Amino acid sequence: MISLVLKFSLIRFSNESGLAAEEIERMKKEAEANADSDKFLRERTEKWNEADGMIFQTETQLKEVGSKLTDENKVAVAYALTELRMAHQSQDIPAILTALDNINAAWKKATEAMYAQGELGDAQPQGDATQGDNVEDVEFEDVK
Repeated sequence: MISLVLKFSLIRFSNESGLAAEEIERMKKEAEANADSDKFLRERTEKWNEADGMIFQTETQLKEVGSKLTDENKVAVAYALTELRMAHQSQDIPAILTALDNINAAWKKATEAMYAQGELGDAQPQGDATQGDNVEDVEFEDVK
């Protein structure tokens, strides 16, 4: 079913452009006919972008906490990352979905092991807030 916004846009467009009612109907039918393929392409793009983000995130996390992973977990995450990269490169959505599940499972197992060993329990937030006792009060002005 064509959305109300699209109908309004077409009506407004026809008033401004002088399109005939037949042309507007043709455009509506084309939009309705392409709705499924548009939905498929949107979902495909979303999953491809999700995979792209997961690849970047995993590479970053491996650099940050890779030394705290056991060899078994590091290999599992690296293997899942390779699988995801290959699926991402081929743009094979079913393979991307499987690879995303695999990399999430590998990270879950790895982080559970790190928490069990206390590796992440002692982690301090990074940034200026970790200066310990060197905290001082400052005056501020609330600007509206």
